[in-house]
Amino acid sequence: MSEVKISAKVRSEFGKGAARRIRRADQVPGVLYGHGSDPVHLTLPGHELLLALRTPNVLIALDIDGKGNELAIPKSVQRDPLKGFLEHVDLLLVKRGEKVTVEVPVVAEGDLAPGGNLLEHVLNALPVEAEATHIPESFTVSVEGLEAGASIVAKDVELPKGVTLAAEEDAVVLQVVAAQAEEPAADEEAEEAPEAAAAEGDESSEG
Repeated sequence: MSEVKISAKVRSEFGKGAARRIRRADQVPGVLYGHGSDPVHLTLPGHELLLALRTPNVLIALDIDGKGNELAIPKSVQRDPLKGFLEHVDLLLVKRGEKVTVEVPVVAEGDLAPGGNLLEHVLNALPVEAEATHIPESFTVSVEGLEAGASIVAKDVELPKGVTLAAEEDAVVLQVVAAQAEEPAADEEAEEAPEAAAAEGDESSEG
């Protein structure tokens, strides 16, 4: 996977007020931690960080105050629930050759067997252990021709060389759910009601 270079600055202001000022300046407050070192509080460029985070488990080469690069991967990203802008990011310090445990998105491809069945993503991402600079962006799984009741478990997902599963082998990742019978439409029920009332009226008149 490619590295994304981002310049960052060490910050000394904390609290909600400081965080708001940082975000108004199109910056994002963050924390870098790992390897037993003290957490480093950072200010990162908002637009560059947003673009970088479009890639899951992106490897970020941080240039902190112009003192050289530190490699990191995102561990926790907080976004505004309504507007979606970045509020805070936690970054994990990593080294080349180091193994890390991450969650990699699972992407389904292919068409299910005819019948209108539904594909349920039980796990949207699969926990794996991989070398920090070679984390897969996603795992592609074929669901071609699967019928209702079929499922794909963790051990069925093909992993690249050097990547090992960090979840139960029998954990269900995808499953095919049978299509449910459609309920009568409201207008159909409305049409049936007058007919039923008319039938009842005919019966009472005959009596």
